[in-house]
Amino acid sequence: MIDLHNHILIGVDDGPETFEESLALLKQARDEGITHIVATPHHLHPNWDTPTSVVRKKVDELMEYPEVKALGIEILLGQEIRLKDHLFEGLEQGTAIGLNKSNYVLIELPSSHVPSSTKQIIFELQRKSYIPIIAHPERNKAIANDLSILYELVNAGALAQLTSTTLNGDMGKKTQKLSIQMIEHNLVHFVASDAHHSETRPFIMKSLFTNKNLKNIQDEIKRLLNNAEVIVNNDKLNKNRPEEPRVKKRFFGLFQRKDEL
Repeated sequence: MIDLHNHILIGVDDGPETFEESLALLKQARDEGITHIVATPHHLHPNWDTPTSVVRKKVDELMEYPEVKALGIEILLGQEIRLKDHLFEGLEQGTAIGLNKSNYVLIELPSSHVPSSTKQIIFELQRKSYIPIIAHPERNKAIANDLSILYELVNAGALAQLTSTTLNGDMGKKTQKLSIQMIEHNLVHFVASDAHHSETRPFIMKSLFTNKNLKNIQDEIKRLLNNAEVIVNNDKLNKNRPEEPRVKKRFFGLFQRKDEL
């Protein structure tokens, strides 16, 4: 099993600060059946900036520990890149990178809103042969209040990644219900851990298949997990057509209110 989004590197962002904390995460990943991890530290974030050279150095350092080698987990390069115009410059210069150096780029929206430039950046990324993946859309307040916002972005060509802990219900029933809705409407394409700490923000995979609230979507969850292989191989993803949820309103610009259309 492959995990596309996590924070396991030591001392670069809000992930582990010590080797012991990172090792606890990696052991947890192994126990959850994960064999490959794409390390995705924050990049272009207001608080953290981890260029490709630092990601590579930190991955190499982590893989030198005998305890890590013994786990048999392969750690690949990636980033969680904050949505900003100058991410294009980073991709061109090599300071920003796709997941496992692929054309698939994991992008992070602000938690409170969806910037008005988002759709244009998505178009521009695709024009440059990149495929944007929106990280944890279920945790964006604007999207949580109006799923048609996510529909507009996916319909424009973006992909999206759910967090396994929110799908598992660890962040509340409301967010779990929202995550299930996203799956049912073909608005998400991957499930990943976004693990930060073995106790407070852990690797969760196996629990998804024993959760009674998810029993009706087991096949869909397996498909979303298996889609990670497409990313690391830089292959084309076969996806289902997104379905627009029934909502009462949209927001500014491309997210207009329906009564204004």
